[in-house]
Amino acid sequence: MKEVTIYTDGGCRGNGNEQAVGGYGCVLIYKDKIKEIKKGFERTTNNIMELTAVIDALSMLKEPCRVKLHSDSAYVVNAFNQGWIDKWQKNGWKNSNKEPVKNKELWEKLIELTKIHEVEFIKVKGHSDDFYNNRCDELANLAMDEIEANMLNK
Repeated sequence: MKEVTIYTDGGCRGNGNEQAVGGYGCVLIYKDKIKEIKKGFERTTNNIMELTAVIDALSMLKEPCRVKLHSDSAYVVNAFNQGWIDKWQKNGWKNSNKEPVKNKELWEKLIELTKIHEVEFIKVKGHSDDFYNNRCDELANLAMDEIEANMLNK
């Protein structure tokens, strides 16, 4: 099984409002090959961008892989490493406050991908000295810049 390292970061400017602009950046590393991806979105949230980054990065893999996935998103990493997903599923996709879990469709897509790939979720400190996490942040910001420029030209 191929071993791949993935770094992801998602972000959102104006999180939670109608004019929100989001984006993500990913770096996929296999042996000496490095692939970068970025994508921007209108009307989104930070958490949607974090989840979408992971989903899209894992979806790029052409065969089952062993993945070390690095993210600065406690939302994503803790959902797997602290068993939140298992609890949500047992509770009919309700969180600890008995409210519907947000972004259920994205979580379900991500769960399916973790059945294909062996994924180890690793929490990294955001905006620190982690080169690839910082690169993902740059890519996410570039994607948001592009979306904002397109919105101005409409």
